[in-house]
Amino acid sequence: MNLLQTGAWRNNAASSWLLKLGFIWLLTENCCSASAVWTAYMNISFHVGNRMLSELGETGVFGRSSILKRVAGVVVPPEGKTQSACDPNTSFILPKNKEPWIALIERGGCAFTQKIKVASENGARGVIIYNFPGTGNQVFPMSHQAFEDTVVVMIGNLKGMEILHLIQKGVYVTVMVEVGRRHIIWLNHYFVSFMIVTTATLAYFTFYHIRRLWVARIANRRWKRLTREIKKAFSQLQVRVLKEGDEEVSANADNCVICFEPYKPNDTIRILTCNHFFHKNCIDPWILAHGTCPMCKCDILKALGIQVDIEDGADSLQVLMSNELPGTFSPLEEDTSDELPPETASSKVTHVEEHPASANADSQALGAGETDSPPLGQRDL
Repeated sequence: MNLLQTGAWRNNAASSWLLKLGFIWLLTENCCSASAVWTAYMNISFHVGNRMLSELGETGVFGRSSILKRVAGVVVPPEGKTQSACDPNTSFILPKNKEPWIALIERGGCAFTQKIKVASENGARGVIIYNFPGTGNQVFPMSHQAFEDTVVVMIGNLKGMEILHLIQKGVYVTVMVEVGRRHIIWLNHYFVSFMIVTTATLAYFTFYHIRRLWVARIANRRWKRLTREIKKAFSQLQVRVLKEGDEEVSANADNCVICFEPYKPNDTIRILTCNHFFHKNCIDPWILAHGTCPMCKCDILKALGIQVDIEDGADSLQVLMSNELPGTFSPLEEDTSDELPPETASSKVTHVEEHPASANADSQALGAGETDSPPLGQRDL
């Protein structure tokens, strides 16, 4: 026998207030207290001519506020076509010998309390309510007002219609209702609603965090690939260390268009694909920020085969490469490096991947014991 539970089960996982309300319901005594449901053994007897057929089964369930006792009587449906007994003026065809009788009423049309009240006022010892059409023999414990000395039982639609058709054919039907077994229902509709909301919320946050980790993993792979490509691309650009006598350090030579400082001996410059050159410490962060040559606007990263998404942003790209490219400095760091003391001739060794400090040209060229010839350790890269 199936026990159906009524109540609207609403699932709104996106509403946090509903989740909090579920916790409140869980902590209340009414939410977590067990509710008892009593089944009903029904002995139905059919008087057909001189024969009497009986049927015994646990086919009903007592109402929540019904008294639990044995009751027996003739089964009597309401008069007329409507079997819901919602009208206060509903009448019943009472037995002629004034024996006890039990009302057989169809569910629907009004509240259970109204149906029971109408039958009780007409003298019924008990009320049997059969379920909606299409529900088979499914039943559930009804919620209704308590009535003294009135037994209230629900039976399935199929069983109720079977009894009604027999009565409409003139068959004399009696029934004896006895208290059956007690069932404990721990999961009332409040607790079930709470469990649905909690499960849906946990599923949502689990999916959210899994998706977040998945997106972060993809982004990390993309950044690693971009790092390798930029390091490889920067290694393709030519790097030179200027020395005395180079055309770039002459008085008529142009200044670096990024820092507006003249080129000096021992300065490291980077030559782009468009043949324009700049201080290495100036052009590296410029390319990462803009991607183009400051003079001709040539797309350097594109020329080197690097495709950078706009959503990556210049700041993210510079932070990414700050520890990957040793020659990449911010303008503030570049100005600080210019203030470092000049190196002596014996320590001047040119390394393409290192950052030689930019020293004062006059102090480098006119140092004690030095000649106007370039240091031995310098060579044109």
